[in-house]
Amino acid sequence: MADDSSRDLKRQEGIFLSKMAVPQAKEAMNRFKQEVASEIGVPLKEGYNGDLTSAQAGSIGGEMVKKMIMKQEEQMKN
Repeated sequence: MADDSSRDLKRQEGIFLSKMAVPQAKEAMNRFKQEVASEIGVPLKEGYNGDLTSAQAGSIGGEMVKKMIMKQEEQMKN
């Protein structure tokens, strides 16, 4: 089951990243994802990550969204 979740995440991620308007944003998002995974202790690596559980994979995206929302809220205060 983790393999299916990881493949779905990879597919969604690929669709999201391929639609970025700014080419540099793709690399920045990949770095951000790696940083978040490291912070929360998820062993994310380059390429295939089918060994991650759906909870691990989802926690990376969830934390990324949380951080982006916090950043936007900070910017709106200033």
